[in-house]
Amino acid sequence: MSRTETRGLIQDVVDKLKQEEFRDEFLNNEHGYVFDSAAEILKTTDKIIKSYIRVSRDNGTIARIPAYRVQHNNISGFYKGGVRFSPNVHEEEVENLAILMTIKNALHELPFGGGKGGVYVHPKDFSTKELNLISKKYVQRLKIDLGPTHDIPAPDLGTNETVIDWMVGEYKTIAPGESYMNSFTGKSVDNGGVAGRREATGIGTFLSYYHLISEWFNNAEQAKVTRVKSWDVLERLRTKEEPIKVSVQGFGNVGSIAAQEAAKSEIDHIVVAVSDEDVTLHNKNGLDIKTLIAYIKEHGQLPKTEEQVNTAGIQATIDHPTSVLTSECDLLILAAVEDQITEENMHEVSAEILLEGANAPITAKADDYFEKNGVIVIPDILANAGGVHVSYLEWMQANVPNRYTKEDVISEMSKQMKKISNRVYDHYFYAEDHETTRFLCYKLALMRLITLLYKHGKLY
Repeated sequence: MSRTETRGLIQDVVDKLKQEEFRDEFLNNEHGYVFDSAAEILKTTDKIIKSYIRVSRDNGTIARIPAYRVQHNNISGFYKGGVRFSPNVHEEEVENLAILMTIKNALHELPFGGGKGGVYVHPKDFSTKELNLISKKYVQRLKIDLGPTHDIPAPDLGTNETVIDWMVGEYKTIAPGESYMNSFTGKSVDNGGVAGRREATGIGTFLSYYHLISEWFNNAEQAKVTRVKSWDVLERLRTKEEPIKVSVQGFGNVGSIAAQEAAKSEIDHIVVAVSDEDVTLHNKNGLDIKTLIAYIKEHGQLPKTEEQVNTAGIQATIDHPTSVLTSECDLLILAAVEDQITEENMHEVSAEILLEGANAPITAKADDYFEKNGVIVIPDILANAGGVHVSYLEWMQANVPNRYTKEDVISEMSKQMKKISNRVYDHYFYAEDHETTRFLCYKLALMRLITLLYKHGKLY
C-alpha cells in the first residue's frame, strides 16, 4: 500500500467510526468536529527530516547520500521505528512506513508512536568501514531529533545489530551524560540488547498465522461465524491429508525464520518455494530450510545457479525471483518489500492465506479482491509486530535491573501477539460487517488513537 492508499484507508475507517457512533462523548461534543479533526491529524505527519550524509569512500571519492527520519505521531508514546539502508528509500516510502508504525503500535497496545528512518544506500555496494561512517553520520545529523524519551530507532531492512551498535556508540560519544542504552533498540546482547530480538519478527509473523489455524480455530464457535468463505479455507487446511504448502518471498531475517518455524511446526507444513532478489527455488516435496539458512549465513544470498544449488546440497529447481508469488501453495509469506501483489498479478496468486511479514506488500485493490474471494490476508500491522514487541522489552530492560532471557522474550512476545490476534480474529470471523482484515486492524488501532487524542485535548 502506498502513502496515498494508507491515508485513504485512515479516512475510510474514521468515517466508519463516525457512522457507528463510536463513543457518545465524541458525538455530543459541542463543536461536532472530533472525527474530522482526528482524520486530519492521523493523515498528516508531525515532522519530516531530510539530510545529506557525506562519506569518504575507500577509493578516495566523496558520496553524498540522502537520509531521512520521519516522525508521524506520538499520542500513544515516544516515536518508534526502524532505520533501513536500501536503494529504494525515498521520502514517501519512509513517511508511509512511519504511519504504519503508529497504527501498528496502537493496535498492539504498545506505549509507542510511529517513526521511521532510511538511508538511500545499497549495503552490498559499501565496505564495512563505509557503512560504519554512514551509521555514525546518520546519528550526527539527527541527534537533536533522537533519544530514549523522544524517538527510538531500531534495525530494519538492510540494517542489523551491528549497525545499531555503531549508532549507539556514536550517540554516546556526542551526547555525554545522556541516557544512551535505551536510545536505540535492536542492539547486540553484549551491548544491552535482548536475546531473541533478531528472530522475533519472523517468529511473530508465523505465529500470527499459526495461532489462527491452531488455537483460535480449535476454540472458535462455528455457529457464530459470519465469514463462511474464510472459515472454509481454515477447515480445508486443517483437514488436508497432505502437508500445508508454504511459499516465502524474501529469505532474509524475517522470511528465513518464518520458514524455519513452518518447517518445524506441529501441524505438518512443507516449504515448497523461497526467494530473494535474485532467484526463486522450488521443490514441490519441500526444501531443506536448515541447509538453506546455513548457506545464506555463509554466502549472504540463496544459491542462484545449478552449480551453487548442487554445491549447497539442495534439491531445487531455479526460477525468476517473482515466480514465488504465483507458485502453487496454500500459504504465501510476503517478507520482502512493499507493493508485490497488485492488480497486475493478484489473479495469478494461488495461496488461500497471505501473510505479510514485510510492510505493505499488497495494494489496496488487491486487498479488496482477496476479501471478496475468501482469501485470508493477515496484514503487516498484525503479523510483523514481533520485533517491536521485543523492542519494548529491550527498552524496558534498560530501565530496570533485571535481564530477560531468550525464553522470557519469546514467551512474552508470543503471549501478547496471541492476545491481539484473538481480538482481531474474533472481530473478523464473527462480525456482521464484512470488512477486510486490514480495515479491521486499522479500525481497532484508530479507536485507541482517537480516544487518546480526545483525552489529551487534541480534538475539538
